[in-house]
Amino acid sequence: MVAHSSYDVSYDVDAVHVPQLMDLFASAWWTARRTEAEARAILAGSDVAVTVVDRPVDRLVGFARVLTDRTYLAVVLDVIVAPDVRGEGVGAMVMDAVLEHPWVAGVTSVELVCRPEVTAFYERWGFTQHVGHSRLMRRTTDVSLIGE
Repeated sequence: MVAHSSYDVSYDVDAVHVPQLMDLFASAWWTARRTEAEARAILAGSDVAVTVVDRPVDRLVGFARVLTDRTYLAVVLDVIVAPDVRGEGVGAMVMDAVLEHPWVAGVTSVELVCRPEVTAFYERWGFTQHVGHSRLMRRTTDVSLIGE
């Protein structure tokens, strides 16, 4: 665990307080409809989970998870910061911890999907929209993921 100011950054997935994770999920358009059972399954199925807890109030304020083969590819998912602490560096703490994790740090490619308005945030860590001839394709039953 890394201490930073009044925040604790951790990889301890077993310490994730799921009701607080549900509060974070409720604040993001793509995770708002997830159930507690789905959240528990997501945690169990993720290779890396990063949490940021506001120590004085013991509140989860930042989260991300990663799926990785630990060699060629890591996919960063569900980067979420509580709306009331956005702009305080919590997102940067999350991304620093994600990219410093040993299962992510050495892979050939780290990928994520984000909305256009946050690309500048991720560019700070070297993410780019230039992905060669690749194109994102999706098969989903969640219609909110295919709308504009």
